[in-house]
Amino acid sequence: MKLEYVLPADIEKRSFEIIESELKAEIPPEIKPVVIRAIHTTADFDYAENLCFSENVIEKALSVLDRGAVIVTDTNMAKSGINKAALARHGCECECFMADEDIARTAKENGTTRAAASVDKAAKIGKPVIYAVGNAPTALVRLCEHISAGTFVPELVIGAPVGFVNVVQSKEMIIESGVPCIVARGRKGGSNVAAAICNALLYMLDDKKGFQK
Repeated sequence: MKLEYVLPADIEKRSFEIIESELKAEIPPEIKPVVIRAIHTTADFDYAENLCFSENVIEKALSVLDRGAVIVTDTNMAKSGINKAALARHGCECECFMADEDIARTAKENGTTRAAASVDKAAKIGKPVIYAVGNAPTALVRLCEHISAGTFVPELVIGAPVGFVNVVQSKEMIIESGVPCIVARGRKGGSNVAAAICNALLYMLDDKKGFQK
């Protein structure tokens, strides 16, 4: 097996070429950039089948990003993985409340997880919100409770928690809620996947507006 010589600046491009050459599924062009970036982040081709997109979600996502959305994540790892320059180009922000002192206090007082308490805090932002979940199914469950009550309806939910306890169920709840969503069905996901999906959407908006990445 020979090493492939690739210039550092060309590694991502070459990776995408390899992914394209090995993809067996036919991916609709409007969602392909998201699928490709999820695979690129994980080296897992299951995302070609696992990612679920609600109707017209890409168009809706690009519209809300273009209006300067606040992306709220359930981990600082996901927050750190979202491209800050791309956020700034479109007047967007990214927040993670998980380490905030008031979140720890509220979660303890109410007997909930910090992830659920963070959803309640995000409900008060007063701006268009994209909620990106890569770790905590309790965040998705709390989002569903708000959506059902009409107290907080994000413009988009990215549902990609990873694990075993209530992970599959919470993802299906979000799909059934009717909110615009991109969901990694099954047990797979993670903060890296949530961030990758956010970046894919930001880069798609870059391309649409003719911005240089």
